[in-house]
Amino acid sequence: MADFVQSTNVKSAVRRLASPIPDVAAFNAIVQSVITDNPFGCVAYMTAGTSHLPVEKTRESYTAKIVYEDANAKSVGTASDRYNTIAGFNAGVAATLAAAAITTAHTGTAVRQPDSETYTATLRCHDVNGESYMVNFSRDQVTLTSYSDDAIRTQVDTWADTVPALA
Repeated sequence: MADFVQSTNVKSAVRRLASPIPDVAAFNAIVQSVITDNPFGCVAYMTAGTSHLPVEKTRESYTAKIVYEDANAKSVGTASDRYNTIAGFNAGVAATLAAAAITTAHTGTAVRQPDSETYTATLRCHDVNGESYMVNFSRDQVTLTSYSDDAIRTQVDTWADTVPALA
């Protein structure tokens, strides 16, 4: 009977942040800086006849949290809406806060809860060594996945050390 033989050693690493990234604008600035500035020195590549940029955003999600409060600031309802773009998130938050019918139905005042909001984005990076790996951002951690070369982790870690919000 044949046995499975390990052919690669895929790793993951997590950097937990001392404090959450404060808001969606700061979160976006960090993610966009990786895409635009390519601090990991990633390279463009082709797979299955399709050209890919060195760093590509493969997934993103932004969840808004709203609490409806009565005159005594007691919670009488909640809303949680998830969006797949920052533009949608910003428009959705504004629309929810302005939705008089929803506020009336909750019998309270809509109050945004930015500290409870969640943001995530996944970037696929293609290393010069031919390896593709993922960098996953959330408000409270950065996760590096699907890499095998420890030099990749060192490079991402060194970059993260230069970003105050990722301390």
